[in-house]
Order: sequence, then C-alpha cells, then structure tokens
Amino acid sequence: MSDQRFRREYRIRSSRDFRRAYQRRASASDQWLLVFAHPNDTAHPRLGLSVSRKVGGAVVRNRWKRLIREAFRLSRERLPKGVDLVVIPRQGVDPSLADLIQSLPRVARRAAGKLTKERR
Repeated sequence: MSDQRFRREYRIRSSRDFRRAYQRRASASDQWLLVFAHPNDTAHPRLGLSVSRKVGGAVVRNRWKRLIREAFRLSRERLPKGVDLVVIPRQGVDPSLADLIQSLPRVARRAAGKLTKERR
C-alpha cells in the first residue's frame, strides 16, 4: 500500500505559485470544480485550494476544503504528474466525496492537457 498522507510537498503554499497558475489560464471545469493547472518541477501533483466566502460560511468552506483534500489524497495516482492544481469549488452545489473523487482527476487531466497543447 502506498503512502497516502497529504504531506507538505503535495501542497501549494506560496501566493506566487497560485498567481502563476491563474496567469497561465490552463483551466477546466465541471459542475463541481474549476481547476487551474501549471507545470511544476516535481514528479508529483501539488494541490492549492481557493475557497471564497461566496461558497458559504466558515463551516461550508472548511467542509469543501476537507472534501477536496481527501479526494486529492485518494486519487493522487490518477492525477497528472508534475502539475500544480489550483482547485476552486462551484457555489450552490453539494457533492459527495465519491463525486469529487471521480471529478477531480477528470478535470485535472483536461486542464493539464491544455498545458501540453501550449508547449507545442
């Protein structure tokens, strides 16, 4: 069994990394998530969360963050390697963890695919 902890090296922490992902404009979305992608220099994906007050109060925002982190942790092997993913939840929806586990890799692959098209 592989190590599935959400370690520090899997997190985006600096505002510079968030800004680069937003400026790159390689994004994809579905009914639950909007994902911005940017290449990184690691052999694994990294996750950044941006959950605004428009989504809801503190309890709702913290629930979103827990669900997205858990979906990232459980589907890390299916995510594109070497990519920073900034995830923004959609407001007005309430998905289950199973929905997010299916949604996150699919949307992340689409956003990362836009990065490879830009490199050509």
